[in-house]
Amino acid sequence: MEKVLQQYKDLLLQKRYSQNTQDVYYSYFKDFCVNFQKEKLEDITTDKINTYLLDLIQSKNISISQQNQRINAIKFYYEKVLGRKKEYYELHRPRKENKLPKVLSKNEVKRIFDVTKNIKHKCILMLLYSAGLRRSELLNLLPADIDSERMVIHINGAKGKKDRISLLSDNLLQLLRQYYKEYRPKEYLFEGQKGGMYSPSSVANILKKSVYKAGIKKTVTPHMLRHSFATHLLEQGTDLRYIQELLGHNSSKTTEIYTHVSKSAIEKIINPIDDFFD
Repeated sequence: MEKVLQQYKDLLLQKRYSQNTQDVYYSYFKDFCVNFQKEKLEDITTDKINTYLLDLIQSKNISISQQNQRINAIKFYYEKVLGRKKEYYELHRPRKENKLPKVLSKNEVKRIFDVTKNIKHKCILMLLYSAGLRRSELLNLLPADIDSERMVIHINGAKGKKDRISLLSDNLLQLLRQYYKEYRPKEYLFEGQKGGMYSPSSVANILKKSVYKAGIKKTVTPHMLRHSFATHLLEQGTDLRYIQELLGHNSSKTTEIYTHVSKSAIEKIINPIDDFFD
């Protein structure tokens, strides 16, 4: 099993999958190997794997997202490591949930920033929102990615191995300069106490504490700041195509979901019940 797992890990690295994807795939594939340790992996049928997944759904109540990730981790072994054709390996995938993104109002975002006094923490939260960054994109930023000449932020090797640029606020730039003078990061723009990349859990904890201090009762995640950025841009009249580019979406259909939560669009609709009141 160790040889198979090492081979699996090596190929993930060679194909330049993100560190997060490598960790998730490896963990789920290891679970798969342990479950079928008495059998030869090459001989396991699709039916057996579907039964394995069904058992995880029933016994551990795994989410749709996790089910898809486990399927992808298994497919990586058969299709990439063993080199089998995609047609060979077909699994029943769950129906995709059509969930609307959860967003904060501008007032709520401002309250979060106002109660965040630590300049490093404030810069982290403001960057997530003002550039529409994913948490992994924020953590991978280098000081050189802040382009004060063009007033843009360079996001390199983002989801799908794509580079893009996003907005750099002039007000945030002044804060970033203060932060840089105080902390002097050596490699990444935001680093841990002992150097190296700042941890994802630390970002979540910063936000959680600020949300609590701001008196906001919602459960707020770092990704909600990205959703809020996109929604607020749409509400102030920004063209959907520009929002798509700023977020790094492949398809405009992905970006169009923000039209369903845009307050400005909903406000234009007259509620028929208002006809009953003077």
